[in-house]
Order: sequence, then structure tokens, then C-alpha cells
Amino acid sequence: MARLNAEQLRELCARQDPSLVAGCTCAPLQVPSWESITDERWHESVRLAGTLRDEEEYEPTFEEFHPKGTRYASPDAPIALGWFPFNRSDVHACSRCHSVFLRYTEYGGYYMDHRVRMVDPKLIV
Repeated sequence: MARLNAEQLRELCARQDPSLVAGCTCAPLQVPSWESITDERWHESVRLAGTLRDEEEYEPTFEEFHPKGTRYASPDAPIALGWFPFNRSDVHACSRCHSVFLRYTEYGGYYMDHRVRMVDPKLIV
């Protein structure tokens, strides 16, 4: 799987067709900040496009990047590829409207929580 850098992620976002986004089958995934997602909401038109993970890094950081006081769940939080949770995310794109999404799995003591966030290219740092 191809590891994407910030410029490649922006280029993928540039393919989005705004005229198709509103009524697209991927609408349940079009959330501006991290949100829990079930497999039932994940539409088959959304396909894996790459990853932000560094496969050579054994234990990626859990530190977050919030220079302007945002938080993990803030819709305007920066998309900082080397920081949590982006450093543990895969990149997906809708084959219909070409919206781009990040997906990662949060692991806890007794649970797994799949999370999704639509990529706003203006937030990529």
C-alpha cells in the first residue's frame, strides 16, 4: 500500500467533484472531525487509496499536534501526518464523488472503535 505525503493527500483531495458530494452514497462518512463509524455506514464505493502510516516505525507517537489550541475532536484541528491519530490512519476515496476520508481504529482494553474523518485539504499541515 502506498504511503502518501501531505502533497499527495492534497492532490487526491483536488479530484473531489463538489457537484456530486451532497447526494453521494458516501454522505454518512462526510464528517468534519473524528467520529465513530460502523461497517454498516461504510459504503462499498469508498475504497482504500493509500496510508499515512510509516510501516518502519514500530510504535508511532500518541502525541497530538494542536498549535492553535484545537483538540482531537475539533473540526478545525490540523491534519498533521506525523502526529496521532493521522500517523495511524489509512486514506480512502469515494469512487463516485472522490471525497477523501481518513480511517483508523482506536483500541482500548476491551473494545475496538473504528473512526472516520473527511479530509479538508485546507487543514493539511
